[in-house]
Amino acid sequence: MKKRIGIDVGGTNVKIALVDENGKIIYSNSVPTYAKMGYEYTVNNIKQAIRDLMKETNTDSKAIDAIGFDFPGQVDYQTGVVKLAPNIPGWVNVPIAQMIEEEFHIPTKIDNDVRCAALGELKFGAGRGCKNFICMTVGTGIGSGLVIDGKIVRGAANAAGELGHIKLQMQGGPLCGCGDTGCLEAFASGPAIVAMAYDYIKGGKAAKFSEMAGDGEITPYIVAKAAEEGDPVAKRIFEIVGEYIGIGLSSVINLLNPEKVIIGGGVAESGELLLDPIRRTVQERAMSVAGASVEIVQAELGNSAGVIGASMLVEGE
Repeated sequence: MKKRIGIDVGGTNVKIALVDENGKIIYSNSVPTYAKMGYEYTVNNIKQAIRDLMKETNTDSKAIDAIGFDFPGQVDYQTGVVKLAPNIPGWVNVPIAQMIEEEFHIPTKIDNDVRCAALGELKFGAGRGCKNFICMTVGTGIGSGLVIDGKIVRGAANAAGELGHIKLQMQGGPLCGCGDTGCLEAFASGPAIVAMAYDYIKGGKAAKFSEMAGDGEITPYIVAKAAEEGDPVAKRIFEIVGEYIGIGLSSVINLLNPEKVIIGGGVAESGELLLDPIRRTVQERAMSVAGASVEIVQAELGNSAGVIGASMLVEGE
């Protein structure tokens, strides 16, 4: 198999990588997104980054088998159009795959960032050998990619996998970024951890993460470090977040009966602090057969999952 290019487009940076048939990154770089300059400016930056990659690796377009993009938000895998990328202003109905194919004459596909992460984990990470699993990311938001019978599930409108918007509360509850209330994401994402930390401080609780933050802002990373150092309030926050995620996952596990749930994203870097309460809650709340047959593990590919998975999109068609 020839080499492939994977491109991860975020609100701040665009990551680009040259990937071999074993999922190994041969070369990687990043360029600023400059979202405020408009999508045309970013597209031109991406084109230049591809040219730079080819130059740096002494590779021409004939040696590149495919190009794949991952985007946050709503994309159309079939047409290669970014419908809406909420964190990247101006990216509405942008035919990025067509633009890149016309420039480089290389087959190009796009998909949602979490589905690309799921594809990367399926081929080269924690999902190897699995036919049915959920790849979940916990960070600023909560997303998921679903693999059923060894294939990525995209749904009728390329919108499958919105696990973060499972409702945990019938009426009211915290407001979610989607505009609704009571979503799992509003209860258990990175911002929810921070909000909980500040609530504890306002309630007069002494907490190590407050000291660690000093005059700066509290972050999920700081709360996790405080929990690792034994701070009871920080540990309790991760217990609560893990319980919320476990409840949301229990519904999906009952529905799909996966072999594994693979958890990645910035908050999941806290490891067992988050995974332990998730596992306990799933064992308590999922139906016995589905709950007993699922393994809940940490993602293996880290920040590289997106570009690796994106590079494999054409092959995964």
